[in-house]
Amino acid sequence: MSPRIVPTGSDAVGRRDRPLRITVDGEPMEGVDGQTLAGVMLAAGRLSWRRGPSGAPRGVFCGIGVCFDCLVTVGQERDVRACRRRAREGDVVSTQSRLPDPPVVAESTASVEARGRTSTEGSGAADAPTAPTTAGGPTGASGHTGPTGASGQTGAQS
Repeated sequence: MSPRIVPTGSDAVGRRDRPLRITVDGEPMEGVDGQTLAGVMLAAGRLSWRRGPSGAPRGVFCGIGVCFDCLVTVGQERDVRACRRRAREGDVVSTQSRLPDPPVVAESTASVEARGRTSTEGSGAADAPTAPTTAGGPTGASGHTGPTGASGQTGAQS
């Protein structure tokens, strides 16, 4: 696909292009009737409009609707192939992302205890004994209750 638009006056074929306007992520873009969404975005200088799972920018790859690299949302319709969909006057296009959801971070025991102490300050509860805070919880990562282990033998593993 070429991002160039041939001006009507110098077009040897004599086409009478009808201009149209779409909005991509709030940015107005001009095109002509018959262009695909990808063609309008390329002509406006936009080379990518989504991110793949690795975070790499994606735009038009095959240009014939096989690869699904050019997916956009048009209005409320998700996963529209921009290389296949003809632009229509007033289309509202939103870019998409295939980035994975951020991992859920578990709250550490220390931060839970600190929050508990902060919320109970002044009630006398702050003086109450708390469970030991090790990486694996009160019994440690290996399941032992202390340096001698649950059986009372130093270095013995169950």
